[in-house]
Amino acid sequence: MIKRSFFGIKKPVLEYNILGSAASEVKTIPIPETVLLFSDNVFESLDSVILKSGDSVKTGQKLSITRTDSIISTVTGTVKNVTTYSGDFGRKYSAITIEVSDAEEKDTAFSDVADNPLPDAIAEYLTYLPGKPGISLFTDSGRFKCLVISGMDDDLLVTTRQSILKENFNSVKKGIKKLKQLTNIEKIYMTVPERLGQEAVAAGADALVIDSCYPSANPSFIVEKITGSPVPAGKQIEDEGFCFISVEAVASIGEAFENKQVPVNKTFTLTDKYNRQKLVSARIGTPLKDIFKELYVTINENDRIVIGGPMKGAAVYSEDYSICPDTDAVIVQDKSDLPFVTDSYCINCGECIRICPAKVPVNTLIRLLEAGEYEEAADNHDLNSCIDCGLCSYVCTAGIPIFHYIRLAKYELSRIEVAEEA
Repeated sequence: MIKRSFFGIKKPVLEYNILGSAASEVKTIPIPETVLLFSDNVFESLDSVILKSGDSVKTGQKLSITRTDSIISTVTGTVKNVTTYSGDFGRKYSAITIEVSDAEEKDTAFSDVADNPLPDAIAEYLTYLPGKPGISLFTDSGRFKCLVISGMDDDLLVTTRQSILKENFNSVKKGIKKLKQLTNIEKIYMTVPERLGQEAVAAGADALVIDSCYPSANPSFIVEKITGSPVPAGKQIEDEGFCFISVEAVASIGEAFENKQVPVNKTFTLTDKYNRQKLVSARIGTPLKDIFKELYVTINENDRIVIGGPMKGAAVYSEDYSICPDTDAVIVQDKSDLPFVTDSYCINCGECIRICPAKVPVNTLIRLLEAGEYEEAADNHDLNSCIDCGLCSYVCTAGIPIFHYIRLAKYELSRIEVAEEA
């Protein structure tokens, strides 16, 4: 819901979707004929790839792309090919296409790992779970003093996490208990809307009730709420001893150890062209075209598909793109409803400065980013103070995609940092 002052003087107020008391109906998508799985790590050459076309795989099996990289197969079938995929800003991924067999066979190797949960072995299986918990939670948990479970969805038009907390409560409770054993992190919070505060406490976490006003569920604000002071500019939340994990990842951990099988279905919120939301469950790797066909969603030329919510999501340009472990939302926008975007220059209206919750001088920052002066923007104009909420783009009178300039700048700076370290 979006509220604006009649006189246009106050800041616009954007509110999260808060789940009602009624049970959420989840539409389960049948297993597709092929799945497409992505890995963040990219192989240098095909000679280094261990997984080959024609290899047979089982559901829940750990697939080694190279000697240092692995993902989990979400289906039973035959590897069709292993290649690279280009995402946002040209970022490369390893991509595995698997043709699905008629009969499903589940891999049992995780059962031994579950009985003897060593950090590295656990990380190889659990970091590809629905919800995608970070690998450092298992391999470097000693650096964290506090674990924050995100039970509140962090973008608009999304109720994925709230629904999972409500409908998969027992798995969440078991997941929290298991995380305490695996990480020895005793202080555990869960961010929730007021309606779900009791569920958070009953599951074994301290409830952090989040205001319905966006972007109050942003991790930076959560850390400030807990500690009483903001995260210092240039510092990461992890540097302050905080680790964030989605409630779906916690539920997946509970389910994995309970059943001794790696969960392979991802739940997400789909918003169609008519702004109708539906909870959907699909195998990780299911192409969007299979989901749209099952839900009778038609994609026409110049319509837009967005992975994520309306504030922080990113457009994809093919229905062959698939559901990933961290896909919490998919939005389909009709070509007639696309927001106005331009490559014009800043008109210095000040709307972005007034709405920025981090008090970043956005009007100065965007000028530097348009010119590609990324290091200057980071060193002297608070680029790293940005919390990636997207409000600047939402209010921009000139229609400049400010948030995407910021994302590009941070990505390019990370590449520079990696190159310098190498």
